Amino acid sequence: MPSMLSGRCKGFDEMKKYWADLGASVVVFLVALPLCVGVAVASGVPAELGIVTGVVGGVVVGLLPGSTMQVSGPAAGLTVLVADAVGRYGIQALGVIVLGAGLVQVALGVARCGRWFRAISPSVVQGMLAGIGLVLMFGQLKPLVASPVALALGLLTVVIMLLWQQTPMRLVPGVLVGVAVCTALASGFASPVERIEVGTLSADVHLPDFSLLHAGVLGSAVVFALVASAESMFSASAVDRMHVGPRTRYNRELIAQGVGNTICGLLGALPMTAVIVRSAANVQAGARTKASRVLHGVWLLLFVVLLPGLLTLIPVAVLAAVLVQAGWKLLCVRQVITLWRTDKAEGAVLVLTAGLIVFTDLLTGTLIGLLAAVVKTAWDVSRLSVTITTDGVALKGNATFLRLPRLLDALERVDREHVRMDLSGVRHLDQACGQAIDQWVDESRRAGRTVELVGR
Repeated sequence: MPSMLSGRCKGFDEMKKYWADLGASVVVFLVALPLCVGVAVASGVPAELGIVTGVVGGVVVGLLPGSTMQVSGPAAGLTVLVADAVGRYGIQALGVIVLGAGLVQVALGVARCGRWFRAISPSVVQGMLAGIGLVLMFGQLKPLVASPVALALGLLTVVIMLLWQQTPMRLVPGVLVGVAVCTALASGFASPVERIEVGTLSADVHLPDFSLLHAGVLGSAVVFALVASAESMFSASAVDRMHVGPRTRYNRELIAQGVGNTICGLLGALPMTAVIVRSAANVQAGARTKASRVLHGVWLLLFVVLLPGLLTLIPVAVLAAVLVQAGWKLLCVRQVITLWRTDKAEGAVLVLTAGLIVFTDLLTGTLIGLLAAVVKTAWDVSRLSVTITTDGVALKGNATFLRLPRLLDALERVDREHVRMDLSGVRHLDQACGQAIDQWVDESRRAGRTVELVGR
């Protein structure tokens, strides 16, 4: 009898788990649908290609090992890269770029490079996200101010999304409510605003054209791979802090992301990353297993096959408002202010990275931001104390080329017949400082001084 009760309880728990995953999948689907379409439109590609990427991210990546709660799909963070690539090489080259990016990601995962992406300076990551957020927001100004009606619909969409989160019904995504209400208003009053254009999957899904492969396309593929991988690993780290389930296995997750992008490339669709907005919605909706993210992909597939005509009712200004909110979330103003107050040097790296992304491009801004972070770290690490003592000079800390001017200034002030140079407190002495000390010792001895080196 106890064993029967135990079996029934276990079966009941399993049923509750599956019901929880089913409910969470619907919530994630409702969050993902407008974002998939919005990211596609902002990237300059057909709306349905964004949903195709969402389907692959749910059904394919959702089944692969790596993460349990993380949800993948087209990301606002890649919008700038995709729009630039499409503008330079044409939409026909997008499949080749995404396919190449996927293969690079798989190779990085096999080489066990997944955890290395977590070593990127937080100030650079935040700067990258803030820069992308600013570019995304600025890019939506044109459709928002296209007409007074478009501006009114956009503002109303933002207001509804913000206020809905304060209601008891916030389990229903505010982004869906905002899009649905404003689309209904635009349709009911027959508003003369631009609406989304939707083609057919048979016309827009295509195999990649490898005749378009050249150095610029290959370079874009590598950039796509690195940015998408960094965003996915950053998302994984954040999502792992939201739940108590199994932790992300970073190398396997990187391979899963690569497989997903490889398939997206073969279909000519948008690139994917793990997306923090959808992942957070999945956790908050009570998901228990991978089933929720797989099912959300199934719902996206059924929608694009059975009800694609509904997308043509959505005003472009409404989706622009959704992307403005997404850009604002990427900006993370509160975190930027906190970082600036706690460490102004790190804050300067963040501002530099974000500013360069806005005024140049994503790759330039991120690379210079990484370089600035490395220089800042090297400067912090190379702390050197140079003390003039009664019998000479004592050095403590890390003597690197960054502190060479200070060292030389101190040595020039030493004016004794017998000099005791104490190097016992030096933890690291690089070649530049070592050569400078040797040269000073030789010159001092040629001048008739006695130099005693201690600790070297």
